[in-house]
Amino acid sequence: MKKLAIFDLDGTLLNTLADLAKATNFALAQQGFPTHETDAYRTFVGNGINKLFERALPATQRDPETILKTRSLFVPYYNAHNADFSKPYPGIPTLLTALQAKGMKLAVASNKYQAATSKLIAQYFPTITFQAVYGQRDEIPSKPDPTVIHVICKEANINEADIVYIGDSHVDMETGKNANVCTVGVSWGFRPRSVLEDFHPDFIADTHEELLQYLLSD
Repeated sequence: MKKLAIFDLDGTLLNTLADLAKATNFALAQQGFPTHETDAYRTFVGNGINKLFERALPATQRDPETILKTRSLFVPYYNAHNADFSKPYPGIPTLLTALQAKGMKLAVASNKYQAATSKLIAQYFPTITFQAVYGQRDEIPSKPDPTVIHVICKEANINEADIVYIGDSHVDMETGKNANVCTVGVSWGFRPRSVLEDFHPDFIADTHEELLQYLLSD
């Protein structure tokens, strides 16, 4: 059994797609830009909100100034509405509780901005003690850069060989590989299973039961 499990947030622990789509569409509409169906956001998210806006904006409007304007409209709205429709994926609270009971340390490494990451973790998993909760921070490069994994590893005083990183996207698979840690994909998130398979993670879980069994195995 690994000593530390680090989880991605969006698409892994929580289904946040509807709230992300609603907030981005609000910011787009405020500027007179076309909006998108919720499912379109499955391919927009994963690299932080600035990249989300770049992908959602019209191709001719992806300049830094428009991205920053979109962010200024998105953040207050999302801060007020980021839990309107979001919820844990089936079995996730049970999974985290079981891992915690077995003595495994838990952490979060997300490309969602820090304030929202901290708020959602505290709201949806109040009984879980996380070793660290890292969202996007100015001083740490975004995933798939492995820095955030190394920082958590150092804080927890646990070697990379005893760590597993779990996520739902190609960004997460690259992050785990770049950090040289055991990497697990979950197929219930924002990307199809085939995307995960292309990156050859150590394991792909289709249910929380499969993930729990894998994480508790020797």
